[in-house]
Amino acid sequence: MYTARLRYRVPSCRFRFTAQLLKHRLCFHKRSSDSSAKCNAFANTASNDSVFGVVYEISTAEKPALDRAEGLGLGYHDECLRVQSSDRQDVQVQTYIADRDAIDDRLKPYSWYKDLVMKGAQEHGLPLAYIRGYIEPVLAVTDPDRKRDQSRRMEMKF
Repeated sequence: MYTARLRYRVPSCRFRFTAQLLKHRLCFHKRSSDSSAKCNAFANTASNDSVFGVVYEISTAEKPALDRAEGLGLGYHDECLRVQSSDRQDVQVQTYIADRDAIDDRLKPYSWYKDLVMKGAQEHGLPLAYIRGYIEPVLAVTDPDRKRDQSRRMEMKF
């Protein structure tokens, strides 16, 4: 959701609008190859939960690069879902959703990852109640790989 990080991966990215995905909950429970948790919009049709996020447009030619960076086929699959834009229009978008067998609620995100999620939410002015209720309370842990931690934090500065 943080523009600088996405642009680092796919230079063609262009912000379109913020959106709300109904009947889903933001969870940090997708098992990553680095042994930490990553975000997932977890479907829960019996709830009033929703996930706020950002919709970008990218070049079709860069989609394979984004798929690799996001881990498509390695615990994530892509889905077309309907979201509500900030002006209440229903829009179909494509997003990455965690595979059920890649979910582990015991995992914690690394602090650099949580910081990226927070920066993206703040950058795009997501609702303060959402940030305080779904992102701030998430317990993050220190990445044991200091080089990776430094590298990911450098991506926040682009």
